[in-house]
Amino acid sequence: MTDAPGVVAAVRFHALPPEAPLSMETQDLHAAPDLHGRERVSPTEPPLVSLRRLAVIGSALALTAYGAYQTHLVLDANGFSVLGVIMEVLFVLLFTWIALAFTSSVAGFWSLLTKGGLGLGIHADGPLPALNTRVALLMPTYNEDPHRVMAGLRAIYASLQETGREDAFDIFILSDTTNPDVWVTEEAAFLALRRDTGDDRHIFYRRRAKNIERKAGNVGEWVRRFGGAYPLMVTLDADSVMDGRTLVQIAAAMERNPQVGLIQTLPIIAGGTTLFARMQQFAGRVYGPLIAHGIAWWHGAASNYWGHNAVIRTAAFAEQAGLPHLPGRKPFGGHILSHDFVEAALMRRGGWAIHMVPALLGSYEESPPSLTDVAIRDRRWCQGNLQHYKVIPTKGLHWLSRMHMMIGIGAYVTSPLWLIFLLVGILISLQAHFVRPEYFGDTKTLYPHWPQVDPVRAKYVFIATMAILLAPKLFAYIALFFNRTTLKGCGGAIRTALSILVETLIGGLIAPIAMLIQTGGVISILSGQDSGWNAQRRDDGGVPFSVIVAGYWRYTVFGLILGTAAWAVSISLFLWMTPVLLGLVLSIPLAALTASRDVGQALRRLGLLLVPEETQTPDVLLKAAAAMQLPALDCPESAMAALCSDPALLAAHRAMLPPSRKAGDPIDAERLVGLLKLQEARSLAEAETTLTSREKAAALGDATGLDRLMTLPR
Repeated sequence: MTDAPGVVAAVRFHALPPEAPLSMETQDLHAAPDLHGRERVSPTEPPLVSLRRLAVIGSALALTAYGAYQTHLVLDANGFSVLGVIMEVLFVLLFTWIALAFTSSVAGFWSLLTKGGLGLGIHADGPLPALNTRVALLMPTYNEDPHRVMAGLRAIYASLQETGREDAFDIFILSDTTNPDVWVTEEAAFLALRRDTGDDRHIFYRRRAKNIERKAGNVGEWVRRFGGAYPLMVTLDADSVMDGRTLVQIAAAMERNPQVGLIQTLPIIAGGTTLFARMQQFAGRVYGPLIAHGIAWWHGAASNYWGHNAVIRTAAFAEQAGLPHLPGRKPFGGHILSHDFVEAALMRRGGWAIHMVPALLGSYEESPPSLTDVAIRDRRWCQGNLQHYKVIPTKGLHWLSRMHMMIGIGAYVTSPLWLIFLLVGILISLQAHFVRPEYFGDTKTLYPHWPQVDPVRAKYVFIATMAILLAPKLFAYIALFFNRTTLKGCGGAIRTALSILVETLIGGLIAPIAMLIQTGGVISILSGQDSGWNAQRRDDGGVPFSVIVAGYWRYTVFGLILGTAAWAVSISLFLWMTPVLLGLVLSIPLAALTASRDVGQALRRLGLLLVPEETQTPDVLLKAAAAMQLPALDCPESAMAALCSDPALLAAHRAMLPPSRKAGDPIDAERLVGLLKLQEARSLAEAETTLTSREKAAALGDATGLDRLMTLPR
């Protein structure tokens, strides 16, 4: 008897390599870590790193103390006011934030001028080192456009081939996709990638039926199943593109430094077309290196992890980064959303060095196309960062790891603090305008107490604060003159200066809107609302104006109310608050303007907001763009129709299914309902309409469901 061709194909087809399990235990945050004989102080720490940290943090605290003293003199040095005390406390908290950013940027400026930012034996130029280690490239994906994901992987694969080290790398597409139509299209795209490259030994695909613990659970499941065969793994995002040379260099650096657990590259934002995306990529390209060089300079071997475009020692990750569930209910309890910070912190507490190499180019990502899309993503990040207050007390954490998490929390908490600071300032002005001062108080005295609010000193404090806030942009601009290639790629000295001005002005108008968006996110989380998990929009399609109006009208109303209150107090207060008021009142047109592709491209034609990746596009990005231009798969949008029309896809899909359920395994209600509906359907069209998305995914993940599907009339 001869087997059917589809059955033979299913038997011979392997979507995954042989399993190589690696133990990954959940960490106890209340117990001391097992260092396995390693020293807490890493041998890869830069020299005098303690003095570097003292210089950056000490200078920030000194600036804050001086600013607090001047603010105290501004408000009232000789009297007591509850509002004044509140404002001064808020000033100290907020000024500490911008002072640390300033002193860290000074460190970054020094690092840029002295050509720092590499280390670990990495050289940006010269011959590539040999590799003796197997490296897994992990591409987690969740309901993303398969064509877009595969375009990035095609570019990475082709770039690796040009290095001659491609045999050291295996690519794993780790799907957590829940939409069955996207899932089956992913499978078809995976088969096409194998077919077009002629490589079924280095490209693999795995889908989890249950996406437990989201991305962290996705990567953790791979480590437990396959991590034993790969000493190194590189984590990617769905929009990641990495140059082959960069991948070889960071992998070789891990080989040379066995004490290092993770090396984070600096992902450069590229490919943006809308005004908002181009502002983001310009800011990231011009200011980003200054910021990254600064933190790398004083973080040393206790740096951070941003969740993607980094190489990780798999054994270190498995040994130390098993994340526990946090106690309590959502949004603060449960699995950890912002897992990357915590994974880096746990590896560092286990004695592994965590490094950043901001001077190594060849690592790319994309920006969300609009302020609306950033707000959606930020809501999830906000919840994840606020969760970290439960992780900060973890026993044995490096103090810098605790600081990373506190800064991450501060990135969102400062927004409501700025809002309160603004409102308290108005209340102080109202108090001065309408409340009669007590010149003598309750005690008898010959001379009256004159309330002091020094407008001249207030002006100088404001100017100094703005100078500290904007100085990093000036440092970044000056640093470009020591990197003529980047300066030329940004359009030259004059166009770059004009671009900085445009980005600063528009960014300043957007800032109060972002402040209110983040404040709303913090309030919703504190009220117990969970963010959920949605795929990120990555295309540059415009946001409908009705959606913008519905999302931003409240900020316009708030701006009008705030402006009216300021005008009622005094014209000078109104004028003082004009930048904030203008951004809020114009929130709807600003959101529409920045989401516009036409405006973004018009500025590009004028030579503004240019980045080198636009004017001197790296080869790997050209490869990714070319892959995006390839015809999309001729695959029906419906998963059921696709499987019914393509026997090879059906055979591969069947071969990739998880093992059938055994007696005693958990019962999946959606699977049972989906199979029953499929059994009762009288046609494929009826099955399409009666099954929900979850039921369809569960039924298509079962061999019995596939058998029934093939018997349905078309």
